[in-house]
Amino acid sequence: MRIGHGYDVHRLVAGRKLILGGVEIPHHLGLLGHSDADVVTHALMDALLGAAALGDIGQHFPDTDPAYAGASSLALLGRVMDLLAREGWRVENIDLTILAQRPKLKDYIPQMRQNYARAMGLPVGAISVKATTEEGLGFTGGELGIAAHGVVLLEALPG
Repeated sequence: MRIGHGYDVHRLVAGRKLILGGVEIPHHLGLLGHSDADVVTHALMDALLGAAALGDIGQHFPDTDPAYAGASSLALLGRVMDLLAREGWRVENIDLTILAQRPKLKDYIPQMRQNYARAMGLPVGAISVKATTEEGLGFTGGELGIAAHGVVLLEALPG
């Protein structure tokens, strides 16, 4: 078994959609990035790749490659899952934490869990998504950006 941790952060800007966990969330600001800038899914992918010692998302999906401009992070997650399977790994569970002052995210978490279950071929019960504020402190508390942490447990496939 192996444990992986991922972290990502994106700046909040006008004129972009806010997509977290594959859910488009109504908000006057969105996240800046080359792809859809789904900071939660990016942290998850880095945790998965890190646990398997397969690098990071920048290696696999560089922001200098026009092929990934506007890409769905959930689609990229599917590619990471394919890579893990080829390398002989199975995901046991994931635990994600979103750090955002606004918008409030509790109503969107069930759909995020469903999206990950579908994209990863896991039961919803193997997926935890939590959201917290930083009490107005720091860049997330000051609503300059949103950050996310992901922790995963991988198990080697038999054979």
